Amino acid sequence: SNNVKLINFKEIFSICGILLNTNTSSNIKQTMSNNKGDNLRSLTFSFENGTAKFTVLDQLALPHETTYVPILNIQDAWDAIRSMRIRGAPLIAIVAVLGLAVDLTSNAATVSELDRIAAADDVEGVKTFVFQKMDYLKTSRPTAVNLFNAMEELKGIVDNAENVSREDVVNAIVTHAQYMLERDVSDNKAIGAHGADDLLARHTHPDGVRVVTICNTGSLATAGWGTALGVARELQRRGKLRSIAALETRPYNQGSRLTAYEILTEHMPNPCLICDSMAASYIRAKGADACVVGADRVCANGDTANKIGTFQLSITAKEMGVDFFVASPFTTLDVELESGDMIEIEERPPGEMLDSSGAPKGMSCWNPAFDVTPADYITGIITEKGVLRKGADGKFDVKGFVAKHS
Repeated sequence: SNNVKLINFKEIFSICGILLNTNTSSNIKQTMSNNKGDNLRSLTFSFENGTAKFTVLDQLALPHETTYVPILNIQDAWDAIRSMRIRGAPLIAIVAVLGLAVDLTSNAATVSELDRIAAADDVEGVKTFVFQKMDYLKTSRPTAVNLFNAMEELKGIVDNAENVSREDVVNAIVTHAQYMLERDVSDNKAIGAHGADDLLARHTHPDGVRVVTICNTGSLATAGWGTALGVARELQRRGKLRSIAALETRPYNQGSRLTAYEILTEHMPNPCLICDSMAASYIRAKGADACVVGADRVCANGDTANKIGTFQLSITAKEMGVDFFVASPFTTLDVELESGDMIEIEERPPGEMLDSSGAPKGMSCWNPAFDVTPADYITGIITEKGVLRKGADGKFDVKGFVAKHS
């Protein structure tokens, strides 16, 4: 039975562009491959003979070096998330759950502690031990709601009354981790399809749609395909992507390092990289039909947290009559927060800006990782369940959308 499941997951991972590899003893370096899918794998994962092995693509080294870093325990997963070796709200959640699966099956210290707890026939003790690890993973980054939703979903699965032994608990976590990989790619492709349908209904130029995006929301930010960049990818698949512009996304340059890398790898038509401050001039000079961006959290009123610079882009889009769409998984919708004022915005170390800007030593700076785009600036919110549009009152009913599709 386990072998059959593994074969199925291998097929899924192959389709998703996820590399299965059992060599996690050291960092694995690759050169650029002629197969474009080989260059867009955000992680590698395998589960054989009761042991999980897991590596993540070090996105800080891209685009010049492709290096897979082994994740051996939850501390490694926490560090990879916190250091931004991996990033992107969907991928953060996946890495946290996969990291927990590896920790529970392959980390000697954790396995030994589970042995001790299980020896007392204390399944509730096993669950408490696991929940403590989940709480720790939630401290890695505060803004992306996907991580918190994934942990809550997993907690419900672990708490299932059918889990009456240590093996039941661990197997439930590993099975769910594998399922998350499959679901993420399926959801992303649905986001792409819904987004492409909506944009093509709005913009009927025979050559298709001119897209502008910020940060990185493609295969490198997910288990595969992508969210906002997945919409562009679907437009390209249909022969309806007219052009794509990527903002560099200071100070980490996810746009110039990662999105540009994906655009070139995918051979998207008429690509252009621009500085964050060039968006208005680019739209006026070159033209754009839609800005499509990702999200780390969408509140009940539609206010959306995303990479710093998104709010600024939304103002430009509205002033210049350009559609502004948010594309994100259904799990990003957080109806517990009424508005963006309630979102905790992560602030990164000053050195991340200063070291890459050529600023003089001793200069103070402010370095928030995200900003909040008010719902007034957003045309629609694209999810795998469909596109959420404003009602007759000009407002988003996120709670109603969530209730309908949950």
